[in-house]
Amino acid sequence: MPGVDQPRTRTGVLAGLASYAVWGLFPFYFHALKPTGALELLAQRVVWTFVLCVVLVVALRRGARALAVVRSPRQRGLLALAAVAIAVNWGVYGLAVVTGHVLEASLGYFVNPLITVLLGVLVLRERLRRSQWVAVGTGLVAVVVITADLGRLPWMALTVAVSFASYGLLKNRLARAGGGVDPLSGLTLETTALLLPAAAALAVLGARGGSTFTDPGGWHTVLLVLSGPATLVPLLLFAVAAGRVPLTVIGLLQYVTPVLQFVAAFVLGESMPPSRWIGFGLVWVALAVLTADALRHSRPRPAPVPAP
Repeated sequence: MPGVDQPRTRTGVLAGLASYAVWGLFPFYFHALKPTGALELLAQRVVWTFVLCVVLVVALRRGARALAVVRSPRQRGLLALAAVAIAVNWGVYGLAVVTGHVLEASLGYFVNPLITVLLGVLVLRERLRRSQWVAVGTGLVAVVVITADLGRLPWMALTVAVSFASYGLLKNRLARAGGGVDPLSGLTLETTALLLPAAAALAVLGARGGSTFTDPGGWHTVLLVLSGPATLVPLLLFAVAAGRVPLTVIGLLQYVTPVLQFVAAFVLGESMPPSRWIGFGLVWVALAVLTADALRHSRPRPAPVPAP
């Protein structure tokens, strides 16, 4: 991109890399929060993300935008569904990390692009090209292989993938409903919808003596409070990237997250038997086919030469 577009594109790529890198390093962050369980971790993320969102909305004077969204029944309904989808994603991902299944969580984000393509067929009635069908079919074979290896359905990986792909689909629908919703207003309203259940969960945990907010020490409390910025910052960085670089570049950058999670699993001591390598290998083949297809069809076609 010539001239003035180069700094803008460079900023977008760096913001995208930063957002995906933060998400990829989440296993270390959540591992440091032990003995906090998955439910408390989810509730704390919701509460502190909500607090930070409200502070930013007030500071940046975005209240009018958020209220405009609330007045639209369609946008309000889509945001409520998006809140459920992201809560399921956060909850199951946190459960995977605190129970030592980071590899399965990383598999979910590797499978996510395939689920997104499949949702396009099932929900949006899109037609897939032959190479896209090959990628989806290879991904399904990979799930079968990994299921045989685990002796159970990799439900954590599939739930992470389906919930995040559904969140993306709902955000896409939201962008087309009434002119779209800016990321800060959207996340503010999503966490608002989740605030009461999160507060109730924390109250029950506290009454039963299951809260870890102050027990392990001051640093643990600080880390729980920082789960708000840790949740919000990569989302805002991603919004910057999405507005400055092509979708194909975003599609390539997204693999940074599961690769880092995959490495984190080994650092945290998880094992990888040969049969599981085969399953993951099939997923990577499917992603390679899907990426090659996306790159091939994203190239601008040459203008037709006028006939003499």
